Amino acid sequence: MLKDKKSLEKNLSQGDFVAEVKFDANGLVACVAQDATTNVVLMVAWMNEESLRLTLTSRDVTYWSRSRNKLWRKGESSGHTQKLQEISIDCDGDTLLLKVDQIGPACHTGAPNCFFRHTK
Repeated sequence: MLKDKKSLEKNLSQGDFVAEVKFDANGLVACVAQDATTNVVLMVAWMNEESLRLTLTSRDVTYWSRSRNKLWRKGESSGHTQKLQEISIDCDGDTLLLKVDQIGPACHTGAPNCFFRHTK
């Protein structure tokens, strides 16, 4: 039986939080960025342990670019930055939810978020 929400919630130290993350075989974890004010899902990206630690300490969201094979601080070239407000890990430890303050569009296309194509 599922416990009540309060008994499930844990506030972890940054070190304990990182230790709970299950990075994949490539050392990456999926990250969903969500606007901290509107709750709109902005984008999905990847982090490695180094980018996660940088994000936690600086609060400037830094991802791992799989195409460029390097760290990528969101907005480093566009100025469309993300400031971390809160981060959560899912029940399996293999996905992170980042609540961010987004400055400018989140999508590289210039769209406010990366989810603008729909079907029913």
